[in-house]
Amino acid sequence: MKTTTPIYLLAVCFICFLPLMAKSQGHKRTADRLSLTKTVLLDKIKGGWAGQTIGVTYGWPTEFVYQGTFIQDYEPILWEDDYINRAMLEFPGLYDDIYVDLTFLEVLERLGMDAPIDSFSHAFSTKQYDLWHANQVARYNLKNGISPLSSGHWLNNPHADDIDFQIESDFAGLISPAMPQAASSICEKTGKMIASGDGYYGGVFVANMYALAFCYSDIKSVINNALNAIPRESKFYRCIRDVLECYKKERKDWKTTWWTVQRKWAEDTGCPNGVFHPLNIDAKLNAAYVVMALLYGEGDFFRTMDIATRAGQDSDCNPATACGILGTIIGYNSIPQKWLGPLKRAEDKIFSFSSYALKDIYRVNYDLALANIEKNGGSIRNEQVIIPLQHTSVETFEENFSGHYPVSRTKVGKQYPDNYVFGFEGNGVVISGHLVKVNPNAGDEPVQAELYVDGVFVEKANLYTGAIDRRPELFWKYQLTDKNHRVEIKLLAPSREFQLYITDYLVYQSNRRVPETK
Repeated sequence: MKTTTPIYLLAVCFICFLPLMAKSQGHKRTADRLSLTKTVLLDKIKGGWAGQTIGVTYGWPTEFVYQGTFIQDYEPILWEDDYINRAMLEFPGLYDDIYVDLTFLEVLERLGMDAPIDSFSHAFSTKQYDLWHANQVARYNLKNGISPLSSGHWLNNPHADDIDFQIESDFAGLISPAMPQAASSICEKTGKMIASGDGYYGGVFVANMYALAFCYSDIKSVINNALNAIPRESKFYRCIRDVLECYKKERKDWKTTWWTVQRKWAEDTGCPNGVFHPLNIDAKLNAAYVVMALLYGEGDFFRTMDIATRAGQDSDCNPATACGILGTIIGYNSIPQKWLGPLKRAEDKIFSFSSYALKDIYRVNYDLALANIEKNGGSIRNEQVIIPLQHTSVETFEENFSGHYPVSRTKVGKQYPDNYVFGFEGNGVVISGHLVKVNPNAGDEPVQAELYVDGVFVEKANLYTGAIDRRPELFWKYQLTDKNHRVEIKLLAPSREFQLYITDYLVYQSNRRVPETK
């Protein structure tokens, strides 16, 4: 359950619920409602999708190339007149942060705003696109019997704090104009199966920013009010709050804020790929880069996109998010022609694993937004759309990997025909690896394996050799007693056709290890 944020209500009274009517062209706000013309509503929706698509394309060559550093100003980032068409042809997987959104959008178009969570789960788990990190674990979990409300939980998903849902929640805000509560409700049906804790909060935060981008014209109001949906105890909240505080002190140099964020928040605890590695796909760190770009971009489309990209790490998804939010605020027709021109030439190109091109997305999103507005008590009167203003509501606090500190990674790099045994001291372990097809003519049916800790059966898993069905990590187990443990992985019915490849194992303990000084 969610509870109302009292401080936000005061902000609403002062900022959004002014007794005097705020006016702009095609846009009026009173104490309890927002009135938009249909033209303005559509322009903002188109601006959101256009901004995403332009932003992700701009960051195409840099994604995870710059890990733990930023792109220097002297290094050019390429752009060309037909860049979006080229990207969609050469690397359709670039648009994963869009085509996963479209999976959920398709369900809503087919079943309406009351579509059940099982329909979203089925659509997501049966799509044949490549997925990674939290998304891929979630797809595996859903296809192997874990419920949608549990598949994103950190005990079932080592990537629960990763960025995945944060880059896929845009649609929830874009179909919920000025209705952050409605956006959060959609997140519950789509995000809980992918992430939990900070990973889930990232999606809620982004969805709320999009929803509020229909109501506010200034970036800081959008960010501050969306942040009120996030529990103050969470690391996600504190990380974004640090960005806002840094911006108050230093409004010109975004790199000063980048360094502060890097020093305090760049340590990854959960993602097995990011622990002890400069790669960081953590939701809060990348969300900090988005917020930093929105603040220091100061409403300029290119500068916002450029900062979000130059900040590094997930440097295609972050400009997609930042430019999508900014595009919603300023509208499609206010995006500079240098960026909008290449987009227009690609608006009839269907995204991979989808039936939608951008021109279809605009229409579908617009229709769903009108339906969602009416569902939440709004109305459509000729060319005017009347939306009851909603306050944000704060999510329940949940912290992933609490009491778990990574202390060592042991490389293995070997194949085993039937079982693998090792020991470790700690309260958690993640074993990375995959199933190897020794006989290339072997079938693609799953091979079952079992995990035992201290001789006690933990779980049976289906292991696949194919990328679509794979489990990113072989096994994991958290919340053990902090002591010495014996781990055994057994291949059931071992044969000469398959073997286990063990990459490494990551060990957690209940206390942070402090390096000794010499």
